[in-house]
Amino acid sequence: MDQPVAHKSFLVPLDGSHLAEAVLPATASLASSSHALVTLLHVIELRAPATIHGERHLRNATEASAYLESVASRLRAGGVTVECHVHEDGEYNVAQCIFEHTQELKCDLVIMCTHGNSGLRGLLFGSIAQQILQRGASSILLVFPHEGRSVMPFELQRILVPLDGVVAHEPALPAAMELAGAFQATLHLALVIPTLATLSGGQAVSGMLLPTTTRAVLDQAQQEAREYLDQILIQCHSEGVSATAEILRGDAAPMVLRLAERLNIDLIVMASHGRAGLDALLAGSVAARIAGRMERALLLMRAEPLEAQR
Repeated sequence: MDQPVAHKSFLVPLDGSHLAEAVLPATASLASSSHALVTLLHVIELRAPATIHGERHLRNATEASAYLESVASRLRAGGVTVECHVHEDGEYNVAQCIFEHTQELKCDLVIMCTHGNSGLRGLLFGSIAQQILQRGASSILLVFPHEGRSVMPFELQRILVPLDGVVAHEPALPAAMELAGAFQATLHLALVIPTLATLSGGQAVSGMLLPTTTRAVLDQAQQEAREYLDQILIQCHSEGVSATAEILRGDAAPMVLRLAERLNIDLIVMASHGRAGLDALLAGSVAARIAGRMERALLLMRAEPLEAQR
């Protein structure tokens, strides 16, 4: 690893379950590369369930402190600087509490496990991670645990960066380039152009009414995308970052997921406007759709709010 990555202060919320500890290899690796301070956080929940993922739920500050210290000792053994914090006042809104701690502790990266709400309820109300990003956190690394498996090591050899061709929307690119440089990883850039059949909203209506014109517009967009990606490749190579790029045609979220599977990607880095739940679904949020379906590490970088771009 040649260069440290940009993040210098990490917040790692833990609920006491073994599944949540899936974040620890990534935390240790990234913290070591950047000499970051890691703060382990446990939030005492009001009316918390007796068990979580089949394990006894941490119910008081004494239990939580002992647990965090045991985790911290493992990280410290690897040379990571760690602090522990238990939020002792019972909370109903865990996402808001975590976000407030990112502000109070000036943490610029939240690292967390994605287990939690699933199915329709999780889809509609959004995960804790999406809610934290929605409230204004700058970046969140999501790690996907696998029940019944031991904690997996954090490998970072191949990074996928889905782009949309708008520079103002690409806060993911600088972060991905720094990570690639630090870990000697290869960047795979992807830009998805819709087909006539995968257009949505008003564009779909235009496609039905003016199919020939719409196809021409999409073909032109593909040409512009190639020129855009070529410029980014030049930038990557000039900074010593190994990178490839390709244009895909179709529905963005499934195309990105298939590409990640085909390339055996270790990490996806992408921008998100922080929409959560039903709002994200109605807006066609690619990041939300990918986060809800993938099983690889995902780094979400908060993009400029949509309203600020108008």
